[in-house]
Order: sequence, then C-alpha cells, then structure tokens
Amino acid sequence: MQILPEIGVILLAYLIGAIPFGLLVVKLKTGKDVREVESGRTGGTNAMRAAGFWAGFITAMLDILKGAGAVWLAAWLSPAHWAHVAAPLAAILGHNYSIFLLTRDEKGRVRLGGGAGGAPSVGGAIGLWPGSVLIILPLGMLTFFSVGIASVTTMSVAFFAIIVFSVRALQGSGPWLDVLYGIGAELLLIWALRPNLKKLFAGQERVVKYSLHGWLKARKEKQET
Repeated sequence: MQILPEIGVILLAYLIGAIPFGLLVVKLKTGKDVREVESGRTGGTNAMRAAGFWAGFITAMLDILKGAGAVWLAAWLSPAHWAHVAAPLAAILGHNYSIFLLTRDEKGRVRLGGGAGGAPSVGGAIGLWPGSVLIILPLGMLTFFSVGIASVTTMSVAFFAIIVFSVRALQGSGPWLDVLYGIGAELLLIWALRPNLKKLFAGQERVVKYSLHGWLKARKEKQET
C-alpha cells in the first residue's frame, strides 16, 4: 500500500523524538538522573535545573533538532506533505512519552517518561518553514523573560507557530496543513502540562527570578516585609 512508507516515517520520527537527550546530557555531566530532579521531565528546563545552563542549552538544541530532523527525514522519504506535518507531531509525542523511559508505578501500571514538548515543537516549525525560527524563538524568549513561567513559554511557542502558519496560508505562501501542525502541537503541549496548568490556575506555578514578572514579584514581597 502507498501509505505504508509514510507510516514507517511517522514511527521512525516517534523513535527519534523518544531519544532522552536531557537524561543523557545530565547523566554525562553530573551522574544524576534528571527524572529525580524537580519536575522529573527530561527537557531543557529541567536539565538546566539539574546540571546548569549549558546542560539545559545543549539539551534544548538537541530537542529542537529532533523536531526539525523529523520533518527533514519525512521530506526525504516521502513526497506527501501530510507526512511532513505528522512526523514532527510524532516526534513531540515521542519526546513527551518516550518508549526508552518506560517504567511501572507502585500499582504496576506502565508509565512513559519524557519532557513537555516545547523544544521539539519549535524544531518541527523550523523544519516546515525555516524562517519561523526568526519569529518563534524571539517571541518565545520575550514570553519567558517577561512572564517568567516555563510552562506558559512552552505553550506559547506552538501558539506562535499557529499564527505564523496561518498568516503564511492566508498569503498563499504556505499550506493550511502547516496550521494543523501548530494546532496539534499545542494540544500535545497542553496535555503534557496538565499538572502545571493546575498550579498556574492556583497561583502556585514557579516564576523565574530572572524575568520581569519575577522581579516585580520579588519587589512586591520585599515591600510587604
């Protein structure tokens, strides 16, 4: 069947996304298991908490490459654009629920560890349209250093991708399928960040001190003491 090569591409993209770079980078640098630090995720933010800035940076870059690489691989192996869109979504899914991080909880239920999907979702957008990096990354950094909440920043990058691809589609310079990529990525990020959303709505989500929000919060707390 003609669809079989595309299915193979999507499965391969999942496996690429499932490579736990954060776990490997932190283990090589410190010997720690990043899953035992803070959120327990394997993405760049938690890798930075576990092993410092450069560990987090390297992890984030490698995770971005997973999303972009999934698109490039799909484009190389298949002419079907829907496969080019589905591949990075599969990579995000693999990143968030890695078969290589399979464990069982105290009740014997299977759990798949991983990250939240922010970096590979940026990579997927870059793979679909390289120019998106000049829009999504600056806006993501602006969000991070103003709002100062990692989970909000993570969800924002897919939202920015939706806007970017919608504008391109309306101008006739890009396919509408790319918009579906942004929507799919956003849904995967929101699902992965359910615990963070509960904390966010309760006003308990961590605020980075090196941000406008963090600075204002610290200033307010200092004035109240």
